[in-house]
Amino acid sequence: MITTHPYAIQGHSLLQKFAVAMLRLLGWTAVMAPPTGKKYVMVGYPHTSNWDFLYAVLWGWASGQRFRWIGKKELFPPVLGLVMRWLGGIPVNRSKQGGDFVSQVAGIFDRSDNLWVVVAADGTRKKALYWRTGFYYMALEAKVPLALAYLDYKRKEVGVGGYFNPSGNLPADFEQIKTFFADKTGKNPDQQSEIRLKPELAQPPSGNLEG
Repeated sequence: MITTHPYAIQGHSLLQKFAVAMLRLLGWTAVMAPPTGKKYVMVGYPHTSNWDFLYAVLWGWASGQRFRWIGKKELFPPVLGLVMRWLGGIPVNRSKQGGDFVSQVAGIFDRSDNLWVVVAADGTRKKALYWRTGFYYMALEAKVPLALAYLDYKRKEVGVGGYFNPSGNLPADFEQIKTFFADKTGKNPDQQSEIRLKPELAQPPSGNLEG
């Protein structure tokens, strides 16, 4: 069951107040449902524009929560890698097959005391027929909740609207996630990906960790 009760962020530090003020100047409200823990896989939807990054960064500053992202290790060469890490990147080895990638992410969570990893559900700014499911299996194996993050250009809201503990029954859980995101509108609605699973995944769980 999704727990939700988002409130408008006010901010306490100077950086938080600055970010809240900037979002308000742009006509946006930063929101956040009260977290009950310190570790989350943060799934974001919809993602249809480069502008999404600006609002997401401002929300991160406003909330005081530094979210991280996963990237293949080739994106983290010497020198540039320091910058990528400063921007929140976490390098992993994507060359290995099967569920190893999910296990790598679960291991990172296990070694961390406070970690929010953000993942775009559709994996692209262009319209996709189906959602990717890597975010779901990351949370399931790491035994952490999903933080449901969104950018709603209709309401001009950005933030985390609720939390969800995956049960392992992907089709059943996905229906609840789908309901949560159904009324969220991206900057380019015609590029908004379908909120649906691939047909072969919309079946009872089989234990496969690939997404």
